[in-house]
Amino acid sequence: MKFFSLVPALAAISLVSATTFTIQVGADNSTTYTPSSISNATAGDTIAFQFMAKNHSVTQSTFASPCSASGIDSGFFPVSPNPTAIPQWSFTLENATTPLWFFCAQTGHCEAGMVFAVNPTASKTFEAFQAAANATVANSTSSAPTTPSASVVQSATAGGASNAALPKLGVSSATGLLAVLGLLAGVGL
Repeated sequence: MKFFSLVPALAAISLVSATTFTIQVGADNSTTYTPSSISNATAGDTIAFQFMAKNHSVTQSTFASPCSASGIDSGFFPVSPNPTAIPQWSFTLENATTPLWFFCAQTGHCEAGMVFAVNPTASKTFEAFQAAANATVANSTSSAPTTPSASVVQSATAGGASNAALPKLGVSSATGLLAVLGLLAGVGL
């Protein structure tokens, strides 16, 4: 019985130790992610993107093909001038040992250097990734814009190299919280 009491406590502790990294997308009407990369993310951390202006996306790619979709995708978040709410999209980092690469799928944005990296390495740097994006010939990587609710935080889980091309949708933070609370109370979902 003591084992079952310890498991929920450990689950609650792991939730507390996770970090949320906040990235601004298109701040000051730019075609940038701010910051452009993060290097100290660990498994379980949340990478949250706040869409500040215009119509951008966060689309996973690969180091070798910076402007080609390959994995999770936020879809487009059109933001009007002076929004009353800032739309946000996030994912939970599942594998921190493999770098993750992202770009804006809006036509011409990736080629202009609108890219983002999680845990770039010494051999695969953010600067090299951005230079490769800048060297890419513009193509029509964008799809029809979607209009998600500004008050909804969508989440997805980004995996490592073995499953990077396959999007994996995670549970919302509310569902995760209910599961932990249910475990603490001894109720299963």
